[in-house]
Amino acid sequence: MSREQPRRTSQEHEKQEQKEPIKYGEVFKVIGELASKPIAPQDAAMMRKAENMILGQTQKGGPASVMQAVATRNERAGVVGHQDFTDVTGDRGVTVTETDVPATRFITESVAGQVVGQYAEPTPVLQTSFEVTQESALTIGEALEASAQSAGNKAVDQSDAAAIQAAEVRATGSNVIIPGGLAATAQSAATHNARVDRDEYKIKLRDILVDATVKLPVDKAVTRRDAEGVVSAELRNNLNLATHPGGVAAAVTVAARLNENL
Repeated sequence: MSREQPRRTSQEHEKQEQKEPIKYGEVFKVIGELASKPIAPQDAAMMRKAENMILGQTQKGGPASVMQAVATRNERAGVVGHQDFTDVTGDRGVTVTETDVPATRFITESVAGQVVGQYAEPTPVLQTSFEVTQESALTIGEALEASAQSAGNKAVDQSDAAAIQAAEVRATGSNVIIPGGLAATAQSAATHNARVDRDEYKIKLRDILVDATVKLPVDKAVTRRDAEGVVSAELRNNLNLATHPGGVAAAVTVAARLNENL
């Protein structure tokens, strides 16, 4: 007489199927040591806490919820423990930052210094009942000012200078570099920084872009083509062929995406 084999629970099946933890590099566009590290339960808990503190809640489909889902799967598979955290995350932490520009806030979420999520949200603008309101598109100058806040501590290099020049050309509609303008100042800063060893003596993005809307003689709403031009300029002048998280190209791209929804 045959005996029926006991059925495996879904968790037992998951443990047998998954022998290796799901790592950051399989879920997010991160590089280096972080990419090879497993997403652990306490990493997810830190990101969830950061989102709740800054945003008031955990974002549906955001980095915290994704990390929680993956960490739970890793824990059920027995490849991480409930109290585990990734060493680089423990050392450098997780961050959620917001940068406000008129009617919009840019939100950037990072793990161990690498961006795992970036998006924009409209913010309510109080109007009197007598005013006719109309949503206005974000301009190139406003996007540059946003990058001054989100990546303001970054020392200006050649990729930043190229991106700023592309943005200025798009805003003014002229290929002529304005003496003393954003592009000329950024190029001088990049040249200066290349000759300086100590970071504290280098010129930072915030020094160039803090009042970009004032420094641009002409400004315009950001379009997708503008963003593509700025991204292309930054990529061409970066040895790693990558844009800087929260930098010039990233901020212009987010602004263009938001404008498309207006």
